[in-house]
Amino acid sequence: MSKILIRGARILGGEPQDVLIDGETVAEVGTGIKAPDGATVIEAAGQILLPGLVDLHTHLREPGREDSETVLTGTKAAAAGGFTAVHAMANTFPVADTAGVVEQVWRLGKESGYCDVQPVGAVTVGLEGKKLAELGAMHDSAAGVKVFSDDGKCVDDAVIMRRALEYVKAFDGVVAQHAQEPRLTEGAQMNEGIVSAELGLGGWPAVAEESIIARDVLLAAHVGSRVHICHLSTAGSVEIVRWAKSKGWNVTAEVTPHHLLLTDELVRTYNPVYKVNPPLRTEADVMALREALADGTIDCVATDHAPHPHEDKDCEWAAAAMGMVGLETALSVVQQTMVDTGLLDWAGVADRMSFRPAAIGRLEGHGRPVSAGEPANLTLVDPAYRGAVDPAGFASRSRNTPYEGRELPGRVTHTFLRGRATVVDGKLA
Repeated sequence: MSKILIRGARILGGEPQDVLIDGETVAEVGTGIKAPDGATVIEAAGQILLPGLVDLHTHLREPGREDSETVLTGTKAAAAGGFTAVHAMANTFPVADTAGVVEQVWRLGKESGYCDVQPVGAVTVGLEGKKLAELGAMHDSAAGVKVFSDDGKCVDDAVIMRRALEYVKAFDGVVAQHAQEPRLTEGAQMNEGIVSAELGLGGWPAVAEESIIARDVLLAAHVGSRVHICHLSTAGSVEIVRWAKSKGWNVTAEVTPHHLLLTDELVRTYNPVYKVNPPLRTEADVMALREALADGTIDCVATDHAPHPHEDKDCEWAAAAMGMVGLETALSVVQQTMVDTGLLDWAGVADRMSFRPAAIGRLEGHGRPVSAGEPANLTLVDPAYRGAVDPAGFASRSRNTPYEGRELPGRVTHTFLRGRATVVDGKLA
């Protein structure tokens, strides 16, 4: 079993300490630890050591859209971004709505070896919103599914949503809702507001998100079950979630890095790289989301990594696919918007990007403290680094990043999955 000594890293941003990894676990944490014979020594002065990041919302596209991404390329991108576990969304071809498909994705994750892949099961058959999928069978499968979502589509039928919440309650599962009232967003191309009016593009109003969230937190309270709000994007949504939590209801929510940084003003460029669902919102929304992530109203950051092939984005705005890649830039965007602004410290980043998402997904072995006896799922970050984003260097198969050429802070130098380095000196192992 290999031994690795990380010397002088600041665990969760604290004082410099040494961390000894022995095999798959953290063996010792302290100062002045002597390197065992044959151990690899990593000099990490000035770097931040975090528990391995966990993403609740990743699109790996396999099976069916391997031209966009595969489980292998997606998990390489995840490791490069500091993630040791991702939740793979169900909108594949075929849809992950049976035990067979989620087990296929789970096994592909095991074979890839770059991070753990936890499949998300569809709530309804074919994501069609009409009939519950095999929720129990997916949970009882080898994949052990705990999170269910029709992401990309909203479970807009209140009766279906109630039944799903009742069903998953039996095994402590959670329904993750893509909150979008479909009748209010027909033909929508961007956020409804001043910019959409000036550009003449169909608007996606904030109330289309907020009305579904309001309904679903009430349903979750009525049933006594868990609901998780995917990619929350408006100030009004924040207030509804804050109210629901004040009632003690079992409601959690995520925000994407791009909704913490980018606004609908970028749509004036007509560059389809900025086309995403939910759409980029206003500056006021962005600030509300940052404050809500800081005060814990929003539980975690999730990437909504949505890879698309070049031809699906290199076209006119109306024809372009919605979505952005995000695994490899997520931590840098969070550093810029939350750490460098003083809204979160590094312990807060560990909470929002590892501890809480792992807890929401009931993911064992991840989101654990950096201490002796714990699994060695770790991420080492150089916060002093500054560099322009170059998608040509991405591990992802797709390049649809909104940050191309933008200078972002921080760089993942090492990622460890159960003691095995998946990233070394900023490069895939």
